[in-house]
Amino acid sequence: MGIPMSRYREIELSRVRTETVGRRRSKVEAGSMSKPVAAGATFVAFLESLPDVLAAKDFRELVKKIVSAVHRKKPVLVMSGAHVIKTGLGPVLIDMMENRLIQGIAFNGACAVHDAELAYFGKTSEDVAASLKTGRFGMARETGELLNLTVRQGMDQKLGFGEAIGKRIHEEKPPFGQISILGNAYRLGIPVTVHVALGTDIVHQHANADGAAIGELSLRDFRIWAELVSGIHDGGVVLLFGSAVILPEVFLKALTLARNVKGPVRSFTTASFDMLRHYRPRVNVVERPTQEDGKGYTFVGHHEIMIPLLAAAVKEGLKQGTRNPGKES
Repeated sequence: MGIPMSRYREIELSRVRTETVGRRRSKVEAGSMSKPVAAGATFVAFLESLPDVLAAKDFRELVKKIVSAVHRKKPVLVMSGAHVIKTGLGPVLIDMMENRLIQGIAFNGACAVHDAELAYFGKTSEDVAASLKTGRFGMARETGELLNLTVRQGMDQKLGFGEAIGKRIHEEKPPFGQISILGNAYRLGIPVTVHVALGTDIVHQHANADGAAIGELSLRDFRIWAELVSGIHDGGVVLLFGSAVILPEVFLKALTLARNVKGPVRSFTTASFDMLRHYRPRVNVVERPTQEDGKGYTFVGHHEIMIPLLAAAVKEGLKQGTRNPGKES
């Protein structure tokens, strides 16, 4: 018996055309490699050691755009989910406000709860699994009174949601008020807007929750946020920290409203920082808003590492002038 042969025809490899590596476009070159960092090295040396590829390259580009926005006095806006507060990053955001690196912040309702609890009681984030079994989850009397009564008073004073709570924290100076984003933002005159979905926050479980007051103040905050978003045209930056649903939706509607009322809002930068890749941050923050002539970035990592890293890199970039620390992108 002879050697069996396939009945099917193979492509003729003698007709393959090759090219030289020198003419081929390559994404990675020797000059883009990472460098080991010596013990005791500076933060700038660490940034310079990062490889100039993928997320590290994107990170360096984003830092450069934030530094440029600050120099040009273009808004840098932050949208934050509650996990950012619970991972202890309030002092980082406060420092960024103090240094005028942030011109506005948008919270979801849970952020306001955690920020206020930290300011008044020095602790937050209860054990949900344990409390849920007995119906005690979210039933702290002081928290319900603090948030709900402040919002009701804010309705009488025609304030925004974040403004009402920040004003109270600033004026009453509770024991831990120095770590409150809302209180410090009010002191610095930086808007913090709170965008509430009724039924999502523990204070909505309390009898003193006033839907009319919550809705009026949160709607006012949406309009304040839309005004802030209108200013990002031609060089502004919007950073999303860990809100998977509410704030990406709020941003998309605020951007639409800003463009409808104010005209073009284009040529800006967005970035999403989260521990997972989510649909709405990708589509409603990173892709759709920047599809004409802006740019969006996505970074995956823990907030307690990524946000301080970003803040420190921006401060170093400003310290060195217009040149971004690390390799030039």
